[in-house]
Amino acid sequence: MSALISRITQVPVDGRQSQTALTVARGTMRLLLSHGFTCVSELPLPSGRRADLVAIGRSGEIWIVEIKSSVADFRADQKWMDYRMHCDRLFFATTMEVPCEIFPKDTGLIVADGFGGEIVCNAPEHKLPAPTRKVMTLRVAQCAALRLQSLIDPAGPYGNEMG
Repeated sequence: MSALISRITQVPVDGRQSQTALTVARGTMRLLLSHGFTCVSELPLPSGRRADLVAIGRSGEIWIVEIKSSVADFRADQKWMDYRMHCDRLFFATTMEVPCEIFPKDTGLIVADGFGGEIVCNAPEHKLPAPTRKVMTLRVAQCAALRLQSLIDPAGPYGNEMG
């Protein structure tokens, strides 16, 4: 059972993430779990974008965390602005080596390593409309369930269903 749990909790690797980004994701997921949030990584959003981490809290609050492993990574990717319409709070997560000053003041900031992290700046809340919350909650649930199902039945007919 512990082997299955360790496979389930690993971030899916599709070759786009650097080792630094994977390490930040792991620490960020551990931090969010300690705050009562569970995460799905690399979740396709209704807008066509793909969020690094989508977390759902016990009350149904939805956070999106965009991982940036370097200053160059942050400067090269401005797609994160589209994520606001899919979450109650938007965070960046990065390493201690990346200067915090580069991140927008109207987002939250998490600094993480492979073992955990810290919320350096809390994200402002912008409540999702109920229909959007339902769509996002179902998307997270279906993605998580399909990923679990594919672990039980790796030869199953899942194709690109999991994003």
